[in-house]
Amino acid sequence: MTDLPQSPAPQHLARFFVKQRITMMVNRYEIREAKLDGTEGAVIAVAQQKRLAFKEQVTFYADEARTQAVFSFKARQALDFAAVYDVMDGAGRPLGTFQKDFQASLLRSSFHLGGPGIDAYGQERNQVVGILRRFIDFPFSFHFTFTDKATGAVVLTSERQFTLRDRYTVDVPDQRLDFRLAAAMAVGLDVLMAR
Repeated sequence: MTDLPQSPAPQHLARFFVKQRITMMVNRYEIREAKLDGTEGAVIAVAQQKRLAFKEQVTFYADEARTQAVFSFKARQALDFAAVYDVMDGAGRPLGTFQKDFQASLLRSSFHLGGPGIDAYGQERNQVVGILRRFIDFPFSFHFTFTDKATGAVVLTSERQFTLRDRYTVDVPDQRLDFRLAAAMAVGLDVLMAR
C-alpha cells in the first residue's frame, strides 16, 4: 500500500463569491475574492464543467488561460447519484471529500463534507423551495448551511442570489476548512443541484 501525499496546511478564506457563466458546451465558474466592503474582488480561480460527462470532474485554474491547475474534484464512480467526490490540490494531494446524501435529498438536497478536522453535514435551509425546485424551472434562491456533526457549529454557508445566472456568496466561519475544499463544495452544489 502506498502512502498518499500529504496536503499543505489549509488555506482559509472567510468569504468569496462563485459566479457561473453558461456556454453551449460547458458551464464556466469564476471564484472571486470578497473585498472588505463586500464587493467582488479579483478572480482567484476559474473552472469548466463539461455537460453530460459520464464521470464528473471539474478542474480549477489560476487564470482564464487555464495554464496552472490549483485544485479539482472528481467523482469516484461514474453515473452514481450518491457518488463520493475527491477534492485534490494542484499537485493531486487530497484536501477532502463531499457526497450527496441521496435518500435525504429526495425532499431537501443534503450533502456530507469531510476534510482534515472537518466532518460536516449540509442541507438546503428551505424544504418548500427544495420541493418546488423539482417541479418548476425557475431561478429560485436557495441556501445551504453546513454544520459540524459533533458540535453543530456552522462550517460553511452558500447562498444563491435571486438572478437568472447562478451567483453565490460563500461564507466559511470555520478556519479549519480549506478554501479550495469550500470552493469545490460550492461549485459541486451548483453542478449536482441540476440532477
